[in-house]
Amino acid sequence: MQNKAKKAAWISAAVILLIILADQALKIHVKTTFYLGEHVDITSWFKLLYVQNPGMAFGWSLGNKLLLTLLRLVATVFGFWYLSRILKREKLSIGLCVSVALILAGAIGNLIDCIFYGVIFDNPMPPATATLFPASGGYASLFHGQVVDMLYFPLFSFHWPDWMPLIGGNYFEFFHPIFNIADSAVTVGVLLLIFFYSGQLSLKKEE
Repeated sequence: MQNKAKKAAWISAAVILLIILADQALKIHVKTTFYLGEHVDITSWFKLLYVQNPGMAFGWSLGNKLLLTLLRLVATVFGFWYLSRILKREKLSIGLCVSVALILAGAIGNLIDCIFYGVIFDNPMPPATATLFPASGGYASLFHGQVVDMLYFPLFSFHWPDWMPLIGGNYFEFFHPIFNIADSAVTVGVLLLIFFYSGQLSLKKEE
């Protein structure tokens, strides 16, 4: 069982590290080579569109920026604690560990933006691109950075028929939210927990 626990720990650590590296590499690339609002068409239904998100995942917002960053930090600490507990279970599930690791990696990826990006990047007006470690200083104080989003999947769009009440004639696009690799990791991890490991979440069953 100790070997399985070590294997699960190494796999979880690898997942966390790879997600964070991929997330931050893409964010830094977009931040320093795209101007705010610039986009590149990868396909007709997949684009890289650089936006900054002061709130939560997928552009959602929740009150005070500092409070949101601190909540992310608390959630990350809890995630590490929870992962350490399930790694000690007698009936260890590697899949559960990976699911939690995905969520934890995503939380850390966006937390890095919130804590450090305001300090290490400037935020110039388009068409200028951001500079890493600018001589003039960053665009915000510690814990007040904005999350970089860029993954945009406008799979299809249409106008609602004019005869429909309330929404008639309005433009509809699916999928509209713009997100990043960290958001994707959190979403995949949560879906895995819901569909495959929901019965294993309670710590009371760890022994």
